[in-house]
Amino acid sequence: MLMSCLQRKTGSFTRTLMCLLLLSPAMGWAMSDQSSGGYTATRYPIVLAHGLFGFDSLLGVDYWYKVPETLQADGAQVYLTSVANSNSPEVRGEQLIAEVEQILALTGADKVNLIGHSHGGPTTRYVASVRPDLVASVTSISGVNKGTPVADGMSDWVEGGSALSGVAASLGTALAVAIDVLSGGGYEQDVIASLASMTTADSVAFNLQHPGGIPLTECGEGDYEFNGVRYYSWAGAAPLTNILDPLEVVTTTAALFFDAGVANDGLVGACAAHLGMVIRDDFAMNHLDEINQTLGIHHLTETDPLTVFRTHAHRLQQAGL
Repeated sequence: MLMSCLQRKTGSFTRTLMCLLLLSPAMGWAMSDQSSGGYTATRYPIVLAHGLFGFDSLLGVDYWYKVPETLQADGAQVYLTSVANSNSPEVRGEQLIAEVEQILALTGADKVNLIGHSHGGPTTRYVASVRPDLVASVTSISGVNKGTPVADGMSDWVEGGSALSGVAASLGTALAVAIDVLSGGGYEQDVIASLASMTTADSVAFNLQHPGGIPLTECGEGDYEFNGVRYYSWAGAAPLTNILDPLEVVTTTAALFFDAGVANDGLVGACAAHLGMVIRDDFAMNHLDEINQTLGIHHLTETDPLTVFRTHAHRLQQAGL
């Protein structure tokens, strides 16, 4: 119940105090339920940050499907966050800072391990850049760290000003607002700002201001540690993995924006997702598989996404994080 209370929009001291007063018995239970020496028991809490059009839970469906439960089962302390599902990484990052501060207040921890998916990559990087005192590590899962041709193409189309592009922008805004309302977010949404921030040009500008972990070469690794924060990343490279997943129409269609031969997960290029220590950039996963969506449907014979999360939590543990 503590998780449920905190995972909703927690933008005020009053909300935090209510969580503490109402759920203090649940807090003790949650802490005692964790193994101090389990495989995934990290030193600092793990905090998950969603991407574009993301949420914590929506109509009973979790964005990070079974990820928190899997990590908690072997000792990890895991917290979900919910920021504006559509806005710039700076705006989303400031909202995430507020939630991280509340998590630290609730747990008594000094720092957190941030894990961001997709647009959650730049969002968590922003937090680590402006508030490194709060962050032990940043892990980017197919983060839009060097932009994506999907955003480049969509942005050019929207800026073209056609009636159809205007309708598409309006539909995108309506979707963002609907997700926000249904997930209990309460944040202002800006689809255009979100889209622009993921273009190649805007990503270059963002990286100049927040360079932690960014590779200097097209497909290399970045600094493993920058300003006291450790950086990691992984990504998939298979837009189509399981025909039973109805949302693979999104990843397979979006993959058409990429040039032939460019490895991608349907929305982000494998090399463009690199940050810090690159765990792998060729998992047989699409952009949704990476967070165990849709409802755990993924490639039948390749690596289970939940295994990747478990292994990484152990990696953080072994690094003293």
